Amino acid sequence: MGCSLSGLTALYDAVSGGDADVWINDNRFKVVRQIGEGGFSFVYLVKELINDDSGGGGCGVSTKFKDQSHIAEDGTYAMKKVLIQNNDQLEMVKEEIRVSNLFSHPNLLPLLDHAIIPVKGTPEQPWTHEAYLLFPVHLDGTLLDNAKTMKSKKEFFSTSDVLQIFRQLCAGLKHLHSLDPPYAHNDVKPGNVLLTHRKGQPPLAILMDFGSARPARKQIRSRSEALQLQEWASENVSAPYRAPELWDCPSQTDIDERTDVWSLGCTLFAIMYGSSPFEYALGESGGSLQLAIVNGQIKWPSAATAGGGPKYPEALHQFVSWMVQPQATVRPHIHDIIIHVDKLITKLHLVNRLNKTCVWEVVSSGLLVAL
Repeated sequence: MGCSLSGLTALYDAVSGGDADVWINDNRFKVVRQIGEGGFSFVYLVKELINDDSGGGGCGVSTKFKDQSHIAEDGTYAMKKVLIQNNDQLEMVKEEIRVSNLFSHPNLLPLLDHAIIPVKGTPEQPWTHEAYLLFPVHLDGTLLDNAKTMKSKKEFFSTSDVLQIFRQLCAGLKHLHSLDPPYAHNDVKPGNVLLTHRKGQPPLAILMDFGSARPARKQIRSRSEALQLQEWASENVSAPYRAPELWDCPSQTDIDERTDVWSLGCTLFAIMYGSSPFEYALGESGGSLQLAIVNGQIKWPSAATAGGGPKYPEALHQFVSWMVQPQATVRPHIHDIIIHVDKLITKLHLVNRLNKTCVWEVVSSGLLVAL
C-alpha cells in the first residue's frame, strides 16, 4: 500500500509544482492539471506514461483493474491526493480504501489503485502521510457543477433525464445497501455525483466519495452513543442532506440505511431545482436548517422562484415527500424506491409515445394545417 521508493521524491515534487512525474506503486503518471480540491484533498488529471523504464515492464496500471472497461484509451485518470495530519485521518483514508474494495458497480466510482506514503512533518508541512487514490476520470463535473451552470442559463433537466439520473443513483445505492452487512454511503449529495453527458442518451450518473461510508445498521442504547453519532455526523455528513435522526438522535433507536434514503430524496429535489429542499432556511431571517429538516418542512419552488423552469409532474413531488419523512421507520427502503421509479419511467415512456402518436395522427389527418 505504498509507492515504489524510487518514485517518492518525484511524486512529491510533481504534485507540489515540480516538473517530475508521479509514481503510484510501479506505475508512472504525468500530472496534466489540477481539476478540483476540498478540505485537505486535491484532485489532478494525470496521464499514464508507459515504457520499459517505468518499472512495470511496460504493462501499465490497467493490469490491476478488475473491470477492463475502466481502462482509459488515452491513458488519462483522476488522482486524488489527501494530506493526512493525524492517525484519525489516516484510519479514515484506509477505511475508504477498504470500503471501495467491497463493491463493483457501474454507478459507483471504482478505486483503481492507491498508495499511502509516510512523510516527515514540518511546521510548514504538518501532515504525516500523503495518500494517492487513482480513479477513472469524468471531466463533465458533478451534478452540483452542472446544476450551477444550468441555473445560470435558466436551463433544467427534462423529466425523463431527472428520472434516469435518479434511477442510476438508486442502482448504486442498492448495491451498497445489499452488501453483507449493508453499508450506507452517508453523504449522498449533488457534489458527490459525477455526470457524463452522452449524445442521444441520458447522462451517466456515478456516485463517488466513500470516505463516510460505514456499516448502515447501528443500535443506539444510551445518550452518550446518541451524542457520539451526532458528533460523527456533524463532521462527515453534509448538513443540507443530513437525515433528522443524525441531527437529533434518540437515546433508544435503531439506525439503518434509510439515512441514505433521506439524502437521496433531497438529491432528487436538487436534480430538479438545484439545491436541497431545506436550504431555503439558510436564507431566511431567523431560519434554522436543523429545524426545517427535523420537521420535514419542504418549500416547493413556485414557477417564479424556479426561474420559469419546467413544471415537473406532481408524482415527482410526492416521490420526494415519500423519501423525506422525518420518521425513519416510515421511509421506504431502496428496493421499494426502485420499483416506484421504474413505474414512473414506464408511465412517462407511455405518455410520450401517446403524445407522439397523437401528433402523427393530427399530421396525417391534415388537421395540423387547419390549426
